[in-house]
Amino acid sequence: MPEFFNVMPPQQALQTLLARLDVSLPRASECISLTVSLGRATSTDIISPETLPAFPRSTVDGFSVNAIDTFGATPGLPSYLEVIGEVSMGKPPSISLNTGQTAVTYTGGMLADRADAVVMIEDTQQIDEHTVEVLRPVAIGENMVHPGEDVHAGDTIIAQGKIIRPQDIGALQSVGINHIRATKKPRVALLSMGDEVISSDQTPIVGQIRDINTHTISAMISQSGGIPIPLGIARDDFDEQLKMAKSGLSEADILVFSAGSSVSIRDITADIINALGDPGVIIHGLSLKPGKPAIIGIIDQKPVFGLPGNPVSAMIVFDLLIRPTIYQLAGCKFPPEPSTVIAQLGANIPSAPGREDYVPVKLENSDVSIIAHPILGKSNLIYTLARADGLIQVPIDKSGLYEGDFVKVRLF
Repeated sequence: MPEFFNVMPPQQALQTLLARLDVSLPRASECISLTVSLGRATSTDIISPETLPAFPRSTVDGFSVNAIDTFGATPGLPSYLEVIGEVSMGKPPSISLNTGQTAVTYTGGMLADRADAVVMIEDTQQIDEHTVEVLRPVAIGENMVHPGEDVHAGDTIIAQGKIIRPQDIGALQSVGINHIRATKKPRVALLSMGDEVISSDQTPIVGQIRDINTHTISAMISQSGGIPIPLGIARDDFDEQLKMAKSGLSEADILVFSAGSSVSIRDITADIINALGDPGVIIHGLSLKPGKPAIIGIIDQKPVFGLPGNPVSAMIVFDLLIRPTIYQLAGCKFPPEPSTVIAQLGANIPSAPGREDYVPVKLENSDVSIIAHPILGKSNLIYTLARADGLIQVPIDKSGLYEGDFVKVRLF
């Protein structure tokens, strides 16, 4: 058996990889409709072509007024204003106010000409068809938005490298933008390996296992904004694996080996990565449990990863290393982090200083807090994660966590 590798903390490994990738290289982009832009990274700054709002708008139902006409108004001594009409929705106002006059105004609609505030209908009392009492004063600009208060023409509304969110789609469409330029999705080739691995639609005989990593990792690639390219299953043969790896690398931006990072004598993944080109393997081993034997390489500025075959290990390594790498290659300057919650640990978790442990937990609501129950199991048991709501991290410098400790849960 070869000598075991030196290990590195996952975040240090990720930074080492990204530092050796030229992330300043221009990424291919494409014009896409906003209807399919959710989760995509913008390839350019997006500039507003319009001012929003384009006209003074009321934020309440009520009456357009000159604020000075309401000064000093109280329920006991109201201001009396003449109602001279209403401002129709969706049309320019045809009413101009003089001293002591007002006009009915609706939420989202324009104000009457020469009005500088809106009185809420709740603060008025209708006397007759042409007279209203104002029961409290309003300040200039109250209950209204001014032209350009939201955005001005020429403003940068979405910066380059930002992931498009639902609210961004609404903001863009509000100024008439229906298409954007986005960085093309990174293509991620995935090669499963092993004589014992069979397709998931086959029935295994004794000694065989279904290939679940192709499907779970492909789903995680899609969830991270990439395009999965499953290459199939390669037998434990150097030439076959090298040929399939070359093919995958030629059509993808990232290459991932599944079940190609153990330290057994049958593991030839590191040799294959080195045979693909320079610089080859740059990291072999992480101070991580599960996932210690992961491999990271670079071939002609393309990241290459060797994931452990155990599904829990593979998914955790993917989340820590491959997910942020996909976002970087997608042009995202600030990759989104998974949501977290603070919970109280429901049982002790032993660990060992010098490595990061990631432990699946099941969350339960109690009367006083959220309880995180550890799901302890071997890394080759997929239902360890299927039953879990998230992961907690035992820091590298701790020998464990104790029941009752408050911990941060990284949600799936």
